[in-house]
Amino acid sequence: MDGQVAQLVAAIALPAIAAGILGGTLAGLLGVGGGIVIVPALYLALSLTDMDTARVMQVAVGTSLATIVFTSLSSAWGHYRKGAVDFALLRLWGPSILAGVVIGALLGGVVSGLVLVGVFAVVALLVACDMILRGGPGTGPARSFSRPVWAAFGVVAGAISAMMGIGGGTVCVPLLNFLGYDIRRAVGTSAAIGFVIGLPGAVTYVLTGLGASGLPPLSLGYVNIAAALLIVPLTVPFARLGVAIAHRIPRRGLRLGFGLFLLATSLRMFRDLYGAL
Repeated sequence: MDGQVAQLVAAIALPAIAAGILGGTLAGLLGVGGGIVIVPALYLALSLTDMDTARVMQVAVGTSLATIVFTSLSSAWGHYRKGAVDFALLRLWGPSILAGVVIGALLGGVVSGLVLVGVFAVVALLVACDMILRGGPGTGPARSFSRPVWAAFGVVAGAISAMMGIGGGTVCVPLLNFLGYDIRRAVGTSAAIGFVIGLPGAVTYVLTGLGASGLPPLSLGYVNIAAALLIVPLTVPFARLGVAIAHRIPRRGLRLGFGLFLLATSLRMFRDLYGAL
């Protein structure tokens, strides 16, 4: 067992450290929870071990959600101090997002890992195109919808985020910006939404993965404790750095940077999916 643990740590240490630094910075900068970096980094690192390939994506997603619990708190606190968290929206949207998270995490725990890769890649590509190609400041009057419509938005956002192992910003930031919210306020509120997604999502991945075969050592269900312990101490402080950057650069630059990063991530995941098929 000790030899297996040492092998695991050796395989994931460098990718996990890099993901912790970059993921934490992007969490604060873009309100994405860091999962959009952490998932592909863990996916790559775990695929280099001798673990069951059918479990690689599920462990990457579950572990990412566990790290987001801590990263989102750090990021949200920083944005709250800048006045960029909309608590009225959190109260309106929170319950439906929570329902979507449970649905998405349950699906993510039982469907093929290749399906998760495909969902990740497609959603990231669509969001990237919207953020890059849509001109204008995107800061007009906020659009208003009925509660059932907001609930539907929340269920979809929560389900996709839990299946992808991300904190919600990948879906929520462009959606809120499209609906007329200032990009910085969209980022700050999405950072807080990350906690609503991360905690129940991680718990669900733990429960659905209990007793699963082919998992790496030090795993609690589909959450790998070793990887989480490497990542969290880095994402938390670097999220504060990302917050500081987000409130100093132009809004259009923030949105363009978000889109370009998502585009690169999506293309990488499509390449992995093609290779697996």
